[in-house]
Amino acid sequence: MSAGYNKNSFFNSGREEPLKGGKDEEEEAWDVYADFNNAGPRYSTAFTPQNYTSHSGRYQQLPTPQTPTPQQPNEQYDANGAKVEMVTVPAMGAEWSKDELKNMTKAGRKEKKAESRKVFWTAWRRDQRGLCGKWFTRRVLVFFMFAVCIAIGIVLAITIPRVPKFSFQSSTPLANATGDWAQAIPYQFSRSPANFSFPAYAALQLDTTSSFLPLHFTSMKAEVFDLDSSRQVGSGDLGKRTIPARGFPKILLPLNMTYAISNDSDITWINWYNACKNSAIYPDGKRSTLKFRILLDMTITGLIGHKQTSVQIADAECPWELPINAA
Repeated sequence: MSAGYNKNSFFNSGREEPLKGGKDEEEEAWDVYADFNNAGPRYSTAFTPQNYTSHSGRYQQLPTPQTPTPQQPNEQYDANGAKVEMVTVPAMGAEWSKDELKNMTKAGRKEKKAESRKVFWTAWRRDQRGLCGKWFTRRVLVFFMFAVCIAIGIVLAITIPRVPKFSFQSSTPLANATGDWAQAIPYQFSRSPANFSFPAYAALQLDTTSSFLPLHFTSMKAEVFDLDSSRQVGSGDLGKRTIPARGFPKILLPLNMTYAISNDSDITWINWYNACKNSAIYPDGKRSTLKFRILLDMTITGLIGHKQTSVQIADAECPWELPINAA
């Protein structure tokens, strides 16, 4: 016989697993209706509240649902219905961000204000808002400033004084001194040394028609020059004076006519000496006339600095007449 499996080498030991029991040991089939018939498995009652009633042989009864009480959005309630105050606890880590810390510094606040001003002016330049809320926009400001400029121009045109025009009175351009002024300056004509002195008034007429308000002169000084020689022969000072506006007022400017030279051949001394001689010396009774120019320097309230003007005449009579026997 050859080696291998045969009936003698293979032993059938039989079935080793136990035999199934009877019908009483069979597993029950799964009942889909057990949960609905309260025949299913029972849950543990170890953590069931005491106020819940336990029902043996079926599921325990669930509490009856109740309509929740309306609550405020930020209100919390515990299991007993009492309000619970919630406290916000900051999370662990940095409490403030980098930008927040920067805004707390003085430089950060200045930068924030500058940015706010920049946004404000950008919106105003675009005519999106006004300086006072919705009022006083850029367009309104343009019209307002135009009206203000017109008003300022009108006010300045009325209030700013103008330098008046001066002229001599036609009848007596150089008047004889009276009162205290006649006694203030000695009357004198002398050949050696050649000199003369006498008081007089310059009869001037002003043209103030261009001014709307009275003119307040804080000072008015005068210098008199001979037209032929351009030498100064006198001076005067009016002092403070108020002149009415919109008219042709007349004033008398006191003059101190004083001149001195080394000899009597001076042309200036000769001109004034001949003009002031006694009229009886001349056959027709007419003396020669004076030719001079008055330079006025004045300060007026409302005008900046000193203002100057001049007036001249070529046919003025000497206000003083020498004695007939004067040399």
